[in-house]
Amino acid sequence: MAPTVAVIAPGAMGAAVGKRLVDNGVTVLTSLDGRSEETRARAKSAGMAAAKDDDIARADFIFSILPPGDALALAQRFVPALRASNAKPVYVDCNAINPHTVDRVAAVIAQTECPFVDAGIIGQPPKPGDAGPRIYASGAAASRVAGLRDYGLDIRVLDGALSAASALKMSYAGITKGTQAIGAAMMLAATRAGSADALMAELQGSQKEMLAWLKRQLTMMPPKAYRWVAEMQEIAGFVGDDPAAADLYQGAAEFYERFAEDFAAGGKEAKTLAEFLGKTTS
Repeated sequence: MAPTVAVIAPGAMGAAVGKRLVDNGVTVLTSLDGRSEETRARAKSAGMAAAKDDDIARADFIFSILPPGDALALAQRFVPALRASNAKPVYVDCNAINPHTVDRVAAVIAQTECPFVDAGIIGQPPKPGDAGPRIYASGAAASRVAGLRDYGLDIRVLDGALSAASALKMSYAGITKGTQAIGAAMMLAATRAGSADALMAELQGSQKEMLAWLKRQLTMMPPKAYRWVAEMQEIAGFVGDDPAAADLYQGAAEFYERFAEDFAAGGKEAKTLAEFLGKTTS
């Protein structure tokens, strides 16, 4: 019998993961209390069923897929329902949080006697015809989550510490999203200094592969920047034993915060960035 999986919340990633499971015969629940009409429509389109917390606590798995700043609050919210539940679902935290935060979330879930799995999602939301993102899982109950491979998810179990999946996610996102922050900051600085054409010409001549990657990633970045603020802060905590590295990622968080505020106010910097990325040289 196919399991019942709760996915909270039905954002771009959560709804796509939910749809992949639904398409493979899984009943997928979600919480829509207080959510916008856009979110409700996304969940409905994905085939996800709205449910109360008590019903969600009777699922086989609960996937927490949220902005990282909300991970701990969601776990705390579900403590009463999970304590009362006889089902004891596996609680899978899929958020971009550092190992210290993982430990805090795990300690909250431990009060409920539910198994806890740390997970890190690397890749874009699943689309028809692709394998979807890699979902790395770690912890004693990770092998149970691996059973969802039979229902369309690319689950990869990691050995090691409970927070091994988040350590991988922090490292990977620190490289990819950190590089995007640096690239965007320099493109905007070059534009302000009047050297945008010269920078683009040099990148096209000497850094073709890097430029192609930055064009792909930075074209998609502006509407996501607000979500990456807390993620960069989590990465700053991850590298906390190295003060210079922590300052680097705190700076990236501040860059994304400022960029997101500008985007919400009309996107002047996003337009400037798009103009730079659209440049060609003869």
